[in-house]
Amino acid sequence: MLIECDNLSIYLGQRKVLSNINLSVESQEILTILGPNGSGKTTLFKTLIGALQPSSGVLKKKPGLKIGYVPQRLHIDETLPMTVKRFMNLPGGHSQSTVASALSHAGVPELDKQQIMGLSGGQFQRVLLARALLGAPDLLLLDEATQGLDHRGTAEFYRQIANVRAHLKCAIVMISHELHVVMRQTDRVICLNGHICCQGKPETVRGSPEYHALFGLDSESEAALYLHQGHRSHTQTERVSDV
Repeated sequence: MLIECDNLSIYLGQRKVLSNINLSVESQEILTILGPNGSGKTTLFKTLIGALQPSSGVLKKKPGLKIGYVPQRLHIDETLPMTVKRFMNLPGGHSQSTVASALSHAGVPELDKQQIMGLSGGQFQRVLLARALLGAPDLLLLDEATQGLDHRGTAEFYRQIANVRAHLKCAIVMISHELHVVMRQTDRVICLNGHICCQGKPETVRGSPEYHALFGLDSESEAALYLHQGHRSHTQTERVSDV
């Protein structure tokens, strides 16, 4: 067990953001947290990282637990010339081989000499992923790390996440809005809206009334969306393999 939350509640000022959260993260599992805007997903991440303290309940972490974090976005001054290699070394202390290994695990080993501001959105997210891997984390947290990417870029990013788990043997917790996108790359799903609405394997959650109510879906429309996206992803994979 890497992390365990027991009856965790969080207040921000007078507002109760999270209530009675019970969850655990096992070694090497991929866990996806789904929820609409304002559901408390980022607040939960900040609590897991240690940036926020629980208002009540207990948060237990494995002794010596190393956590890597990939944010939604990161603002960099566009006038500041900086290569990927220099960005990876901020504030310093990482060997050339460590940086090269992290970029390789993130799927972008060739970008070290590129200017940060010249990267595409997908490339920049891979670099943020590589930076999170520098400390060889036991647990990797991704806060909607595919925001702004198109469907193909999102699918490729999640495939890379699965590769990271396979090679580095770390657990991964991801925030997402789209179950149909992450279904193939996650072991377990938690639906959050101030409290845990439902949880379980992706197929179980996809069929639960709580999931459909949370996102305003009916069974037919959600199934049609999943099948459409799955077909689209399969077609794109075929086109890539034909090149």
